[in-house]
Amino acid sequence: MGQVVAEAIRAYGDRFWRILPLGLAVVGVDAATLHHGVGVQTLILWAFGPVFAAAYVRAACVVRGEPWSWPAFSAAVLIYLPFPVLLRLYVLPGVVWFGLLGLAVPAAVAERLGAVAALRRGWQLSRADLLHSLGGLVTLGLVYFVCRYVLLVLIHGFGGQGQVEAAMIADLVLAPLVFVGAVLLYEDQAARVV
Repeated sequence: MGQVVAEAIRAYGDRFWRILPLGLAVVGVDAATLHHGVGVQTLILWAFGPVFAAAYVRAACVVRGEPWSWPAFSAAVLIYLPFPVLLRLYVLPGVVWFGLLGLAVPAAVAERLGAVAALRRGWQLSRADLLHSLGGLVTLGLVYFVCRYVLLVLIHGFGGQGQVEAAMIADLVLAPLVFVGAVLLYEDQAARVV
C-alpha cells in the first residue's frame, strides 16, 4: 500500500502541471458547500458528480498516456451516483463501494472497454485482492487528510491566509493525489489478476 502512495506521489510530480487542475473539482465542492447543511451538501456532491467523474477519467488518461474515454466517464458517473449518500452514512461505506467498482474507470481507459464491460472488469479487479484494494484506498485517503491538515495549518498559520482559503489551496494541491493513486491501484490489481 505504501508503494502505491509512493508511486502516486512520483507520478503526480512527473506530471504536476497536467494533473494539478484536477484539484479544482474538490475546490469547487469546498466553495459550493460552504455554510450549508448536510442535506444541501449532499445535493451539491451529487451535482458535482460529473465533475469528479471527469477528473478521475482525466487522471487515468494522463497517467496512462491514453486519449479521453467516454465509456470510462459513463462508468465513473454510474459509480459515483450512490457515493454522496454512502459518504454521509460514514466514510467507510463510500470507500468500500469505490473499492469494489472504482477500478472500472482506469480499466476502461487502459483496456478500451465499454462502460458495462468496465464495470465488470472493475468488480473482477477488486476481487483479485479486496483487502489490498480497500487498504490502498484507505491509505490514500489517510495520506490526503493528514497532509491536507498539515498544509492547511501551515498556509493558515504562517502564510497569513484565512482558514477557508487555506483549505481550498490544500485541496487544490493534494486532491489530485487521490485520483492518481486510484489509477495506479488499478495497475497493481491488474497484475494480481494475472
